[in-house]
Amino acid sequence: MKFERKPMVNWYDPKQLAFTSVKTVLSSVFGNFADRRELQAALDQDCKPFDYSQNEELWLDYISDLGDGFNSTFTMAQLLAREELSLRGKSLKRGDILLMGGDEVYPTPENIEYDNRLRGPYTAAFPKNENDKNRPDVFAIPGNHDWYDGLTNFLRLFTQKRSLGNWKTQQHRSYFALKLPYDYWVIAIDIQLNADIDFPQICYFKEIAKEYFKPNSKIILCTSEPSWVYKSFDIKNDSFDRLQFFIDKVLYGKKDEDYKEKNKNISIEAILTGDLHHYARYETVKDDSRPSQFITAGGGGAFMHPTHTLKEELKGIHERKAELKKTYPPKESSVKLSLLNLLFPFFSRTMLLFFGIYHVFTTWILQTKLSNDSTIMESLAKHNLFKGELSEILGIITNTLFHFPSALFLNLLLLIGIVLFTDTSSGKKKLNYIAGAIHGLLQLVNFYFLLWLFSYNNLNNIPWINNVNEGGQVLLFFAEMVLVGGLISSFIFGLYLTISIVLLKNHITEASSSYRWEGYKNFLRISVKKEGLTIYPIGVKKVVTNWKEFSINDNPRFEGGPINYELIEDPIFIKNEETS
Repeated sequence: MKFERKPMVNWYDPKQLAFTSVKTVLSSVFGNFADRRELQAALDQDCKPFDYSQNEELWLDYISDLGDGFNSTFTMAQLLAREELSLRGKSLKRGDILLMGGDEVYPTPENIEYDNRLRGPYTAAFPKNENDKNRPDVFAIPGNHDWYDGLTNFLRLFTQKRSLGNWKTQQHRSYFALKLPYDYWVIAIDIQLNADIDFPQICYFKEIAKEYFKPNSKIILCTSEPSWVYKSFDIKNDSFDRLQFFIDKVLYGKKDEDYKEKNKNISIEAILTGDLHHYARYETVKDDSRPSQFITAGGGGAFMHPTHTLKEELKGIHERKAELKKTYPPKESSVKLSLLNLLFPFFSRTMLLFFGIYHVFTTWILQTKLSNDSTIMESLAKHNLFKGELSEILGIITNTLFHFPSALFLNLLLLIGIVLFTDTSSGKKKLNYIAGAIHGLLQLVNFYFLLWLFSYNNLNNIPWINNVNEGGQVLLFFAEMVLVGGLISSFIFGLYLTISIVLLKNHITEASSSYRWEGYKNFLRISVKKEGLTIYPIGVKKVVTNWKEFSINDNPRFEGGPINYELIEDPIFIKNEETS
């Protein structure tokens, strides 16, 4: 299929921000009135799991947060498509099933975005072959970005028996249950936009748990956000409580006399998720119960999230503590990469332009000439800040703002907007507002300092400028404010993000989406055998960028590489207690 190779999404493009914001608001509003999951349940009354239990050995691939820039998405698709990967002398077979854990496309789920950012790269990496008798299946749960159109295009791609390259879609709903060999299960839930699990979905999984689970069934639970991490950031975040409610009420059936006794010994072997674009594994501290693995593996293609903000220990996880065992990138590398925010103007030139135009427009309002008075620039040009005339300069600015409330409104809009931008859900919580307020004030100080500087310099030190209204002066000031003003304001913004992510440990998304790091991608390859479950976390520190395009039967194909992949940590083996 034909598709356009897309770069990483620039989240600081004002047009992109506005478009995504509108989509978010609309999906949140209409999602409350027309939940597609209820419609799916009405159209599909079948509550049977997809049965793979006859296999003597089964391989699963798990990947999440994947449909973003071409280089990162296609690099990972290439690895998933290979018949096997060799790591530490061991051959790891391609997954018989590919599990996609959410956010299959960025930034919003238009059909063209699915084609360009997901279907195109995956089809090119693993072309459809009708003669292949062992085509793997693919299952997916949606993330918040898939929900921004009410799930329309997600359902069209994944629930209508279509192909994603050589992978075959099988599911009928946005959630599903897979019965694996040796009484292992994949339970994959759809939490919509706000960690909500709808009633028909609860009924579906209740029926599965009641009719098909055995007393010692072993569960791999897939969800689209690491709610245990979010709860550690903000104690008021109740997403993990909802997940725990699902586990207790639906899987264990603790409030249902029909099956709670039968299911009381089932075990949650692992919970897999994405949403945070890194690899991080927590393990519950061993006690009388079997330890559980909580794995975030959101490295399928989107920008990298930092790991140094993660806590070393979490409490209240299945009424136990959980310890952080491994991160990718390592925390030291995460801190170093976060310093790239100091180069914010070079990563986000649209924000530089935005600040510059804002400064020019505000000056335009302030330049309106008062009756029998000079313009603000003419007045400022008569005073030298470096000769102790600060009070006079401040007086001019204050008097002008008093006469032009529209300019004052723009100043307050910028200040309040920056303060409201402050992340108070993590780090120092509401104390972060202090940093946000300082940031906003610095932006205003920068504007008025540059307004004085350019006024003083242009009208006093440039011979060919005779007055403020000359075309040459206007063009020069415009260029100065856009280039210099935008550059300094963008640098201040980047400095704020750097301090926030490195010292205050907040703005984890805003401070990592800025530089859009393509590296440190990852996915999980999982082996299900009689002896137990083995999870191989596979990482790619640097994705391939030298892809060369050619065509076969008018379909694009790509060559490049090599792809250097590695085991992020030793394989995680979870013993099957029934065979011990």
